[in-house]
Amino acid sequence: MLKFVLEAQENKARAGYFNTAHGVVQTPIFMPVGTQGTVKAVNPIQLVDDIKAQIILGNTYHLYLRPGTAIIEEAGGLHKFMNWQRPILTDSGGFQVFSLSELRKLKKDGVEFRSHLDGSKHFFTPEKVIGIQRMIGSDIMMVLDECTPFPCDYEYAKKSKELTSAWAVSNKEAFENTKPLYVHEQYLFGIVQGSVYKDLREESASDLTKLNFDGYAIGGLAVGEPTETMYELVNFTTDLMPEQKPRYLMGVGRPENILEGIERGIDMFDCVMPTRNARNSYLFTSNGILSMRNNKYKSDFSPVDDACDCYTCKNFTRAYLRHLFIAKEILALELASVHNLHFYLKLVTEARKNILNGTFKTWKESILPKISQQKTIMEN
Repeated sequence: MLKFVLEAQENKARAGYFNTAHGVVQTPIFMPVGTQGTVKAVNPIQLVDDIKAQIILGNTYHLYLRPGTAIIEEAGGLHKFMNWQRPILTDSGGFQVFSLSELRKLKKDGVEFRSHLDGSKHFFTPEKVIGIQRMIGSDIMMVLDECTPFPCDYEYAKKSKELTSAWAVSNKEAFENTKPLYVHEQYLFGIVQGSVYKDLREESASDLTKLNFDGYAIGGLAVGEPTETMYELVNFTTDLMPEQKPRYLMGVGRPENILEGIERGIDMFDCVMPTRNARNSYLFTSNGILSMRNNKYKSDFSPVDDACDCYTCKNFTRAYLRHLFIAKEILALELASVHNLHFYLKLVTEARKNILNGTFKTWKESILPKISQQKTIMEN
């Protein structure tokens, strides 16, 4: 069983840590997304030395399709295959399967889908997803669940919640009846679903906590619902989750979303936004978002962010990054991605320090208006 140590709490904001065979994870934490066994455009050395990533994500669906679990198992697990020595969490792939709505068929015991790569037919059951993650060798595994769309009527959400709860039982049984293929221990998180309906969220949380997972995630949010609705549901759901277990808000999000999530009791976050935005020239800064393609930066020889000490900001200027993007140089993607991920990791590190000091709320209120400013200026 994963041991989560709660070190400090300011109202609902929490600072803690948990141990895995590949290292300690201090919370609150942001986890860079490495869907296919790589964080896009970022060297693993940069992830460790500059970005200070403690844990990254892989995706069961994508890794199962390519390169395939046989290759990963032959390599000795994903850690060895990608030469990453720190913890890895793998999503079950459920979101990816269910986002391919026109290509999937939902059944009582699993989901049939066609590969987005070649159209080949596959079938995921809870048992199979656990088996795939055993072969991947991630430190933290996620259960197979159904992620409901938004909007979603009550009856569909209820049936989906019931299916997710039934699958959670199968996931847990499969996890307990199999052993890790590698020397390190693995842990399993459940996922609370229920769309925007509080009674369904409450039922889902109750179903899952009875199964005593190692941690609990909130799924099915940040899929189109109003931001305030997301915050309300996060605040409601964390009250239903065990205090001595990590809490993970899946797929969220913007820097301000992360701070609001921390304030409502969330410990773990992931999102493709920092790297995806970086590849499209949008950089997060202490004063809002900048578009590095903007003509105003053509002769701007200042750092991207004066308050940032990442490799990019210490060594390059806005003018140079703009030049790289305009020239379509690959280095632009790397430097921008390093900056954005560093910004996210520094944000949660500062949040943790302030929770430990009992100053989180004051600190959050002082920086939130700045980082959430929409200073994106489209290219001239």
